[in-house]
Amino acid sequence: MTRYLGGRLFQSAVVLLGVSLIVFGALHLTGDPVVLMLPPDASYAEIQKYRHALGFDDPLPIQYLRYLSRAARGDFGNSIRYNLPAVPLLLEHLPATLVLGGAALAWSSLLGGLLGILAAARPRSMVDYVARLLALLGQAIPLFWLGPMLILFFAVRLGWFPTGGFGTRGHLVLPALTLGAYYLAVVARLTRASALEVLNRDFVRTARAKGLAPSRVMVRHVLRNSLIPVITVLGLQIGSVLSGAVVTETIFAWPGLGQLAVQAIAGRDFPLVQAAVLFSALLFVAINLCTDLLYAALDPQIRYW
Repeated sequence: MTRYLGGRLFQSAVVLLGVSLIVFGALHLTGDPVVLMLPPDASYAEIQKYRHALGFDDPLPIQYLRYLSRAARGDFGNSIRYNLPAVPLLLEHLPATLVLGGAALAWSSLLGGLLGILAAARPRSMVDYVARLLALLGQAIPLFWLGPMLILFFAVRLGWFPTGGFGTRGHLVLPALTLGAYYLAVVARLTRASALEVLNRDFVRTARAKGLAPSRVMVRHVLRNSLIPVITVLGLQIGSVLSGAVVTETIFAWPGLGQLAVQAIAGRDFPLVQAAVLFSALLFVAINLCTDLLYAALDPQIRYW
């Protein structure tokens, strides 16, 4: 196990190093952020003085090595826009994103798994058609369209929920529905396909031949053996919640990492953008590692050590 974890940690370090290099190079291709920070009538001497104070006048390799050295210690510098350390800013906005992502994944996973199992238990029934229709709509409708439509109907016309913001349970409903719609479709389709495959295996036919109730067969035998591909996709989807949260948080003015990252990119806030992207990559890598370790717990045939 130690050897496997060591190899995975080394791979994760290589991935994070590649991400840091890509985001560093991409940001410096967008232009000089000092020009945006100073007044339009700032002189060339003032611009150069400020660039020197921020270290932007050094060669790019030196800037990158300095960035890696600080990042290894958890220091990403001060945000240019807020004039505050980047990491505390991320941690301040992280709980809002975790609440939104957790709520979206919770309802979509439970409902998607239930729809998938019911659809597999009764193929070509009304439940099956409804589950497949919802799965199709969930993957076809983009978040930037679904979010405003939910606001227009449930917030503006019916007045059931706020149009945006953060603070109460009512503020969470529409963003969680928007963000979770895609994951509902993915979980429902994958659970249905996996359950249909498991239903044709010998141990399921043996369980039915023993006279076990259909509900017990579905829960005890089919559901557990259908979870591995579902958990695989969910592990990847959890890491991609941050990318979906960027759109959702912007639409609903949700004060999470996504909205903070959009503001940082628009303002060319190099330290904050680098910290946000690297933190997202770290979260994605950690979740994938935990997903792989869950395989062995769910399937005794899978061993990594």
